[in-house]
Amino acid sequence: MADIQGQVKETIARLQQPIDNLQTLLSLLAAPLDNFGILPPQFRKYNTDPLPPNSVNVRKHISPIQCALLEHILPVWDTALRDNKPSATLLVKQYFCPDPFVNARPVSGDISLKAYETILTGRLGHDGIRFLESLAREYPMDRLWTAVFEGTTSALEKDQHLAVKDLTWEDCVRDVISVPAKVANAVGSAGRGLDIPPVLENGMYLNGVCRRVEVLVEKLSQRPARSEFVPSVSYLITKLVNVGAFPPSPPTTRSQPSFWQINLPVIRQRLHSISQPEPYTLAWRKLILSIPSSLTLRSVLASLFASLNSVEPALNASARGRAQVKSEALLLSGALGDLTEDEDQLWETATNLMLGRDWEESYARIFVCWIAGPGGTNSKALRAFLELVVDAWSVSDHIKHSLLSRHRYLTSLFLLTASYLPSDDLQAVVFSPLFMQGIGTYISHLDTSVRRCGMLTAEVIAQRTDKKLAFGDWEGDDSGKPWCRQMRELIKAKDAEADLNVLGGSETAEGTTSIEGDTSSEALASTEPPINPAKATFVTPETGYDSDDSLTGYASPPSSRSASPTPSELEEIEKDPTLNVGIKKVLRPVYLAQLGDLIRGTGQKLGGDEPQEVDKIEMALNCGEELIRKKREYGTELVENAVNLVYGFLALHDNFDLPGFDEKRQGAMNALVACAPRRAAPALIEEFFKNQYSIDQRHVALNALAVGARELASLPVPPSQVPKEKTSFPSKMMPEPLHRRYLAASQANTTLLPLMVEDLSRKAIDRGKEATEDKVPEIVRERRLKINKAPTITEVKSSSSDAISRLRLGNVPQVKNTTFTEVAAEFFIGPLINRFWLFLRDEQAREERTSQREGRQKYYSAGTGLLLHPLVLSQFLRTLAILVNAAQNAPEWLAVLAPDSLELAVTIGTRPISRAESEDDAEDPQAEREGKEAAVLTAALELALIVLDGCIEVDGGKSLGLEHTSLLLGSGEWAGAVFARLEKGLRVEGGGGLHEAKLQRAAAGVLLKVDELTSRWKRSMIDTR
Repeated sequence: MADIQGQVKETIARLQQPIDNLQTLLSLLAAPLDNFGILPPQFRKYNTDPLPPNSVNVRKHISPIQCALLEHILPVWDTALRDNKPSATLLVKQYFCPDPFVNARPVSGDISLKAYETILTGRLGHDGIRFLESLAREYPMDRLWTAVFEGTTSALEKDQHLAVKDLTWEDCVRDVISVPAKVANAVGSAGRGLDIPPVLENGMYLNGVCRRVEVLVEKLSQRPARSEFVPSVSYLITKLVNVGAFPPSPPTTRSQPSFWQINLPVIRQRLHSISQPEPYTLAWRKLILSIPSSLTLRSVLASLFASLNSVEPALNASARGRAQVKSEALLLSGALGDLTEDEDQLWETATNLMLGRDWEESYARIFVCWIAGPGGTNSKALRAFLELVVDAWSVSDHIKHSLLSRHRYLTSLFLLTASYLPSDDLQAVVFSPLFMQGIGTYISHLDTSVRRCGMLTAEVIAQRTDKKLAFGDWEGDDSGKPWCRQMRELIKAKDAEADLNVLGGSETAEGTTSIEGDTSSEALASTEPPINPAKATFVTPETGYDSDDSLTGYASPPSSRSASPTPSELEEIEKDPTLNVGIKKVLRPVYLAQLGDLIRGTGQKLGGDEPQEVDKIEMALNCGEELIRKKREYGTELVENAVNLVYGFLALHDNFDLPGFDEKRQGAMNALVACAPRRAAPALIEEFFKNQYSIDQRHVALNALAVGARELASLPVPPSQVPKEKTSFPSKMMPEPLHRRYLAASQANTTLLPLMVEDLSRKAIDRGKEATEDKVPEIVRERRLKINKAPTITEVKSSSSDAISRLRLGNVPQVKNTTFTEVAAEFFIGPLINRFWLFLRDEQAREERTSQREGRQKYYSAGTGLLLHPLVLSQFLRTLAILVNAAQNAPEWLAVLAPDSLELAVTIGTRPISRAESEDDAEDPQAEREGKEAAVLTAALELALIVLDGCIEVDGGKSLGLEHTSLLLGSGEWAGAVFARLEKGLRVEGGGGLHEAKLQRAAAGVLLKVDELTSRWKRSMIDTR
């Protein structure tokens, strides 16, 4: 026995460890399913290592296997399982939701019970939501009830005590009812890329649960001896009340569930179709009366009353109107039985609802008809109810302060109840002090319509007890007289004596059709044959040929050359197995180490049947970003392989002209920085300052840092937009699709950062403009005179939504996502600035050592392709500006990040970083031009502008103005000098046109920000004593 258990534990342990290949995984998955007897036939060939019979226990072993599948197998092997033929995802699904072929087996019910528990206790992801969707469709509440109370898989479990089953059922109900809330929380915390399936939406899901309750009640009605199971269904009803499935009024939105709105049409149809409805009615009555809480019972009855079909008009005295009232009363009798005083809790709750809430007069007719019973023979209940009505109708506060609708409702209850009683039973009412006092209060009421309610009641009761009382003046259309006449006409006959045959079968059929359409729409959709769309046909006019002669083609001799193959034909030829004999296919990587091997290679010579390097690189690019993001919250695998992947992707070259190479590589690099910032960002910064990379590769690194940082900071990343420039050579030499492709590829890595920095600079300048406008009296007065706009809908902040999610999820551990403010200083901005200063020192020292040499022996640090080249340096400054802006809320912002970044911008903008700049200035000292490149100068000023704007936003510029005064004033002098020279017509290298406008705007923006800071803190910056 120990060896058998050891084999099962070994199988579970192997599922929790990394698996080498797909065949091994399929063998491990097939063995337990075959032991359960639910292994699909098409997968029996994979059961190469079967387990001994009856060695796997569902209650003991299925939960660890399910956890291993959710936490270890699916995050790694989902794509490989899906690509397998036949799809091996069916094997995994069998562990959570066995297919319909084995649905009726007891082991399938036990597996579904454990699946709810396993999925909802862990962290809910895409796979768990997919399994919950299947469980909701294939294992509804009545199937789960059967699994708990009637499904047994062993002789030992047959002897289980009922209390143990009740505990299991309570856990099952809690799990099933909590599915919509937990799915919504999981989708809300996951952000983009995950949607709630329609079946799991709150309204539709709970309506489905409510619908299966009726099926369960119908099943219990066929076995009245099993009444000990009624409390289990009562517990389910209580939970549905707690989640709002019994609304006090009919729902108006699709997201709100309603138990009775779903089930009343089915109950009505069953009462009409069953030859002996007494067992079905008794089952519903036992269920309602078994509800332990009076508050729960009140919610159930209030929702039931509100879901009844009202009669329009309310006082319709026609035969059809009376039949409709009787039909609804019989529906109440079918669901609750006859209302008598013997059932104290039901009587008190129902009568309190009838007298305590405001209903229409049609509901008064239904209530009285229900209390009267079949044929109006329940005189005892009617007398007791009439006493309660008289008490409520005669209250002085009600008569003085209630609305007219309330007066008419209670008057209707009074008169309708009295119409069912003989004269002797009404004698007590006539001599009741409360009744006499109420009549007097009504007659003295100032509102004529209310006064006539009391007068009508007095006349009708007097006539039915052979007394003489006539107020007269009932003709006319004013002061509620028409309503009084309709009420007199109504009480001439009894609704309980109406003939239901006048309704026919139309309404019943309508209700049945509607509910069947709601509950089985998917089944109908699956059984209906698909309708093929009609093919378009072209009809030739009878008038004959009507085209212009110039549009007529002409016959040409056939070409001797064969037609060129189309792209689809080329793909088919490439996939032809007879042409690729012996060549191995590149397997899709499931681990990050395998992804690293694909992009870095082994350096060994490939064999004849080994896949080529181009195939490996293409596979790595196609699945790189997806695999990296999938491993973000999966253990430490990403942390261990992040640096290796950074080296591999950054060093890639497009030697094979692969389609989408730049976009896919950039996406993988962005994912690395966003998903593993503590490892990927420092490694990327270290590689950036090495001279072995090209300008394109350096741009990829800078883009990854910027985009990854903004993603960590939950900031929007603008899409790359290629300007529509007219070029003569590509459009003349290539077709338009290829033109667009190569033009976009050549500029994909250089346009993203300028667009983002330009957007940030514009926002910073606009904020300064708004602050300046507040100081102009005319603008302030104009704003105050304008009508304020209505408040718009605002998004709930992530902090509050996270708190609500934590409260709802209880103790479920949630993975904490890294924010950019946590890693900005230590892993992004700090290493980037410090490494730049070290690199600049080394480069200037190298230039100094070779300054005495001539020609090519002299080293220039700003040469083509090097980091200090203006093209790369400007991108570096833009990246730093984006990082600084994203880190504005970091705790190190005011003390470290802002002053260090501003110092770097001022230094690069004012001092030469290479001997080439100094030599150019020395050769022509009188030249009216700026030594700095326009791109570098613009980027430095934009960085300074973003830093200054951030300081104003955080603390009004206090820290920068008081603790770094010289740096602030130096920034102002630098920007003023640049702006003044531009105003004088100074030429800037690489400037002109749009670049010159950007430079001038950035310089002006820095000047305004510095002026705003100095004017605010000038008294503290300079001692005037």
